[in-house]
Amino acid sequence: MTKPNYITIETDGPVTIVTLVREDRRNAISEDMLLEIENVFRAPPEGTRSFVLAAKGDHFCAGLDLREHYDKDRSPIEFMTMCQKWHRAFDIIQFSGIPVIAALKGAVVGGGLELAAAAHVRIAEEGTFFALPEGQRGIFTGGGATVRVARIVTPARMVDMMLSARTYDARRGLDLGLCHEVVEAGQALSRARELAAQVARNPPTTNFAIVTGISRINDMSTTDGLFAEGLLAMAVQTNPEIRDRLEAFFSKKTKRLEPGVS
Repeated sequence: MTKPNYITIETDGPVTIVTLVREDRRNAISEDMLLEIENVFRAPPEGTRSFVLAAKGDHFCAGLDLREHYDKDRSPIEFMTMCQKWHRAFDIIQFSGIPVIAALKGAVVGGGLELAAAAHVRIAEEGTFFALPEGQRGIFTGGGATVRVARIVTPARMVDMMLSARTYDARRGLDLGLCHEVVEAGQALSRARELAAQVARNPPTTNFAIVTGISRINDMSTTDGLFAEGLLAMAVQTNPEIRDRLEAFFSKKTKRLEPGVS
């Protein structure tokens, strides 16, 4: 893989930190940047057991690079092909089997929200804001929002977001599920790294089942979903690596769960 221009890749033990570094464009996603994102999640550094997805500058991601879109003046087929590239890249993030923790700040807008929605856990700083302003700009989502974002906030609320360019702050985003935790300004990355390190200590088989299984089961009928859940539980619970975890639990060596403590 050639050296990327629009992201940086850092490893910290089993945690790989992928940082968007196009801050002069509020980390708007160009075709080249999208390919770099796809490449690192498709072929993670050896030993990666969790990812942090972060951004340099004041904003996580302002979405599609509209300047590139305007300049290229793509044909309908060319634009459909580009949408499929976004779908492919974000599917790899969601279904690679490795947990992804996103550190959000500033604008998480349009395609930036689509990118964030592909992550499994989203940590937002107080100044984060979420929006889908496509209606105002005369465009339509093409990176998976109608699937991922609509399932988080409901289709009706997504329609409202797009029609009205309604913006949600971090606290309202937490209420709606657009993020899972809100931290003080400047703390999202450190909290995401902390959580990613914790997640990396989980058995890989368990993490794989969680991040690949639940969303796919959500697409199934009740009968098929229950059967798939049983298959995943069978694979995980009978894995030899789990026995040490259970023995630690029986001997009371594991940390007691308490409300509000992660």
